[in-house]
Amino acid sequence: MKIRRFLAWTMAGLMLTSPLATRAQTGDDASAKNAQQARKALDAMVQALGGQAWLNMKNQVREGHIAAFFHGNPDPGTTKYWEFHQWPDHDRMELTKHRDVVEFFIGREGWEVTYRGKKALPQEMVDDHLRRRDHSIETAVKVWLNDPKTILVYEGQHLAERHLAEQVTLISAQNEAITILMDVQTHLPLRRTFQWRDPEYKDKNSDAEEYDDYHTIDGFPTPFTISRFKNDDMIRQYYLDHVSYNQTLTPDFWSVDAANLRIKK
Repeated sequence: MKIRRFLAWTMAGLMLTSPLATRAQTGDDASAKNAQQARKALDAMVQALGGQAWLNMKNQVREGHIAAFFHGNPDPGTTKYWEFHQWPDHDRMELTKHRDVVEFFIGREGWEVTYRGKKALPQEMVDDHLRRRDHSIETAVKVWLNDPKTILVYEGQHLAERHLAEQVTLISAQNEAITILMDVQTHLPLRRTFQWRDPEYKDKNSDAEEYDDYHTIDGFPTPFTISRFKNDDMIRQYYLDHVSYNQTLTPDFWSVDAANLRIKK
């Protein structure tokens, strides 16, 4: 009798717990499938950008013009610029047609060189650049995607700049997020968004970039129009004239002091 009573209690316990276990298992399976779908979309994006050659890219050089916006209205004129990027943390920007204003972002520091000499850039400007570098598509793929603690979320199809796009969000172990929208046909990125909290006012801000007018340069599809948004207001537009990849740079190219010596005082 005791054995029968024990079996009855055991069966009752299984009947009560099995639906919960089934739902939990179903939830885990759905999450795993969702993450797989997100990774598949990101893998397709990497292949569209150039695959292993894009992942191994040595550097990139962009030449074009910058237009500034205030409350959605463009400021008069544009600024000529040359931008150099070398993974993971070397950026150099040369401004004006004489290329006599040079900004460096090397590691976590920022410097400006002009005819007056070199000086540290304002910390607010450095922080803005580092935030965008830390949340770039390149960082999302090369760093976040390789971290097993990163959560991938496939969020379905949405419209981005009149294109149907797949939306994927990566959530880091530090609970930061990068959202990428990719064209469903070409798989090329159309928009990258992240949020950050203002250190002074504690409110959240959104930073977004949109990519348009793709041209294939040296085998790499390249957006020739890049628009920057802060809290949904356009603040910059970059119009590219020339782009090149894997260039041989001089040994002292990333030296702030060498640039300081070259610029006429």
